[in-house]
Amino acid sequence: MAVSVSRKKPRLSKRGQANEFGFFYSFLARILLRLPAAVFLLVFIYIWCSSTTVITGSVVHLCVSSRKLSDLYCLSAGTQPGFQIPVSLVNHSSSTVNADVKEGADFDVKSLITTLSDSSSSRNEGGGNGEETGDSDNKSSVLVVNDSSDKGGDAKMVEDAFREVEQLLQVHRSWISESNNSTCEGRGIYVYDLPSKFNKDLLAQCGDMIPWEDFCRFLSNDALGVPIQKLGRGWHHTHQYSLEPIFHARVLKHPCRVYDQNAARLFYVPYYGGLDILRWHFKNVSDDVKDSLALDLVRWLETQGPWYRNLGKDHVFVLGKISWDFRRYDRSSWGTKLLELDEMQNPVKLLIERQPWHANDIGIPHPTHFHPQTDDDIVTWQLKVIKSKRRSLVSFAGAARPGSSDSIRSVLIEQCMSTSNGECKFLNCTSGQCDQPESIVELFLESEFCLQPPGDSPTRKSVFDSLVSGCIPVLFDPLTAYYQYPWHFPAAHDKYSVFIDKEEVRKKSVDVIERLMKIPDRERENMRRYIVYELLPGLVYGDLNSKFDKFEDAFSISMNNLLERVSRLNDV
Repeated sequence: MAVSVSRKKPRLSKRGQANEFGFFYSFLARILLRLPAAVFLLVFIYIWCSSTTVITGSVVHLCVSSRKLSDLYCLSAGTQPGFQIPVSLVNHSSSTVNADVKEGADFDVKSLITTLSDSSSSRNEGGGNGEETGDSDNKSSVLVVNDSSDKGGDAKMVEDAFREVEQLLQVHRSWISESNNSTCEGRGIYVYDLPSKFNKDLLAQCGDMIPWEDFCRFLSNDALGVPIQKLGRGWHHTHQYSLEPIFHARVLKHPCRVYDQNAARLFYVPYYGGLDILRWHFKNVSDDVKDSLALDLVRWLETQGPWYRNLGKDHVFVLGKISWDFRRYDRSSWGTKLLELDEMQNPVKLLIERQPWHANDIGIPHPTHFHPQTDDDIVTWQLKVIKSKRRSLVSFAGAARPGSSDSIRSVLIEQCMSTSNGECKFLNCTSGQCDQPESIVELFLESEFCLQPPGDSPTRKSVFDSLVSGCIPVLFDPLTAYYQYPWHFPAAHDKYSVFIDKEEVRKKSVDVIERLMKIPDRERENMRRYIVYELLPGLVYGDLNSKFDKFEDAFSISMNNLLERVSRLNDV
């Protein structure tokens, strides 16, 4: 009997069809849903490899690094996590101390000045030493107060606060030594032989300090960096945060150095506090970790007899970062509390940027790329600067700050780029060209004026780069220079700079380029000659083997004035 076998597949029920298609769609959906997650993971890994995290309070920010150490831009916060200091105080605009503080409360100028002034006056820093401060020099005073945005006594508070700053600067200037101090009699300098963890061991960690570059390459040649042959003798790739080892090396060879503590008038503490905090800036560590080495240093000093002789007033620290990096407030995670410690109030602190209301914070120049060894090195460079052809009226080397509402850089860039006859040259630092000192120096050598708006803090290393190149700095905030460097800049700021209120720029009520065009050629020439022949030698740090007969460099000026101050302290 024949049996037929059908090859036709049995028909599935509707329910069976639904199950089959449901499984297929479910499987396809799972694949498609995982694709965005995989793409997101790859993007996240890429960003993470080129970024760092910063914890501020209870918030974790993902920050992408840029060419400069202080130019971190946080994707979560819309700005850099750095300590934003009150650069707007002089205009009485709203200001913040730190992003963390802003999250908790709105800080206006009045509350901020009250906080800083109370902090300053509550500590006896020994700044006056019984000396008269005298009246403020109205001619050199820069008190810019916007009364229209102020009611009641707020404007008066701002004015009084900055008058206090000017009085402190007069005290600092009263310590300026009037003699060449060719003798070391009664001027002994003792250098503490600190345990290596406070300096040398920090240098050994250079490879891990800055996530996006090898900091070690800047520490060659006694921290001056690699020579720049194109610019000539004495020029180096010097990092802006190399001041501590540079200064230490010079003090060790100072002719007045003594090895007997009893023969010393001044005690130098070679603690690399800037490098200490630099290694923690971009790591997720606790405040206790950040403060640990500073606290160890204080405990070590307390075992030394000289520390108690004058309650630390004859001790000096040189710190290669801004004062705010060492003044962490309660609701901030940025920096250390080194300069907020009670034990640190009496010693003098030399910094590249001072806290204006602290009498024992004294600003000294940022290290530039020029480190002459002899008088001839300085004279040779002076002649080159004077003879340089200034093909551009104005130049600006920098970048916009789109995440900072207080920044005027975008306005300046717009005005610079809109000049019809090329009066202004803009070097965009986002391109990486500013990493090459040659590009900066060449730009400044060819410019009459250099725009110097505040950056992440009021001061700029670029101010000193421009002065060394004979380019007249245009300043927009008195905290950028006028209230910072009393030993190296004169009170009469109009001798070496042009001031334009940043509020005018922000409101676009002034065309900076047009205003600079109105300055007569004769006036420009007088300012440039003053900069080159009077200021320039005192703004640069000579190399380790430098020997000057005609000039005093930034180091010599600082040391002579420190010795003058401590001699008066002991005479009181």
